[in-house]
This record gives sequence, structure tokens and C-alpha cells, in this order.
Amino acid sequence: MSDPTPPALRITGLGLQIGAATILKDVDLDVTRGALIGVIGPNGAGKTTLFNAISGVVRPTAGRIEMAGQDITGMSVAQRARAGLGRTFQTSSLFPGLTVLENVRLAAQAALGGSYTLLRFPRRRDEASTIAREKLDEVCLSHKIDALAGDISHGDKRKLEIAVLLATRAQTVLLDEPMAGVASGDVTGLVDSIRELHAATDCTMLMVEHHIDVLMGLVEKVAVMYFGSIIAFDTPARVMADPVVQSAYLGSAA
Repeated sequence: MSDPTPPALRITGLGLQIGAATILKDVDLDVTRGALIGVIGPNGAGKTTLFNAISGVVRPTAGRIEMAGQDITGMSVAQRARAGLGRTFQTSSLFPGLTVLENVRLAAQAALGGSYTLLRFPRRRDEASTIAREKLDEVCLSHKIDALAGDISHGDKRKLEIAVLLATRAQTVLLDEPMAGVASGDVTGLVDSIRELHAATDCTMLMVEHHIDVLMGLVEKVAVMYFGSIIAFDTPARVMADPVVQSAYLGSAA
């Protein structure tokens, strides 16, 4: 019998072998709908590779990935996006020569079934434009709608990327180091934006972040990766108190 309320994301036995190198090994993870989950681990632990596998950038050599009960393991990046999966990357994927509004308007246009092309923008007051303005208001960028995306601060670029994701109507969102390169003065505003967006929407969020103090104050649960496997998945307090995590990740004596 199928699960009447499947998790937003279910990963079972996920593995990635490249030649003799094991990049991911036996990764199991269930993420409930609407959850905000952190993913941490030392450099090379497999965090970004896990996101790459979930989003379809790389194909796993073992295991299964389901989203809301649908098997997406064999889907392309575009098919996963249409199924409701969105992702930001460590480096910006915006169109720097377009305005802030145009970046979000393109995403909204594609989500509405239109063409994701630079050559056919919708009118400024059509449905895609209305959605774009709403999403920019949610991330507190309404005052910069006419600025070029390449000219705004790095922190604002990260907010813009989130607005783009929301305009795609993504139900499961992967945030890959959203604080990377963000000036210290902009971190609080970005954290507030992520928290408020999560509270205001039904989307499920997974976030890789090296700012552990920031992450622990934001997420509900933390998955700890080590050598391509998840060694702990629990609340921030329990994860930080886990002797296995302290030994393997934090470097404390077991």
C-alpha cells in the first residue's frame, strides 16, 4: 500500500561511485513536508554532491530519490524543476545584465507555462509581473526592482535567487551555501528572509551552510555528512551533543 502522506523528500540507499572513489554511500534521508533542514559536514563530506544528485546534476550509481512520493531518480534537471524542485548554487546563477524584476519575471513566466527566453518578456503588468513583484516584496527587494542584478550587493543577490525560486513555485528548495560571500552586515537580513519565507510558504527547504552558528539557529533538524554518508540526523541540540558527531566532525575526543 502506498504512503497516504509521503515525505517531501525520501532518499533511500543513495550512492555515487566514480571509478574507485566513493563519493556518496548508503545515504538515507526522509524530510517531512514543510520542514527546514540543515546539512553540515567538513569539506569533501559530500554535501554539494548530495544536492547535485537530488537536483539531477549528477546521476547516482545506487539508490532511489522520491519527491512527494514520485520517483525522480531518472529524471532530468528540467523534469525535476517542473515537478517542483528548485535550487540555488554556491555561485550566482542570475542574469547580471537584466533588472531585478526581469530575473524574477522570467522565472514566473516559465512557471505559468510560457517561454523561458530573454527575447519574449511579458508585459509589465501581466500575471508573471504581478507574481514577480510579490516575490520581490517577500524578500524585501521591492525598492530595487529596476536595478541591474549584477549591480546589487552579494546579500541582495542571494535574496533575489530565493525570489526566483519562489516564482518557479518550487515545493522543495535546496539552498547551497546561501551565506557564501555575503558581507557580515547582510547575514542577519538574509537569515530573516529565509526564516520568514519558510514560515509564510508551504515549501520544504534543505540548506547547506558553513556558518554553523547561523544554521543552528534557523533549522529544525540537522543532517551531518561525513565521508559521503549521513552519520546523524536530529535536532541541532542533539546533533551538537552527539559524541559521534563531536568525534568525526567537530574533532573532539570521543
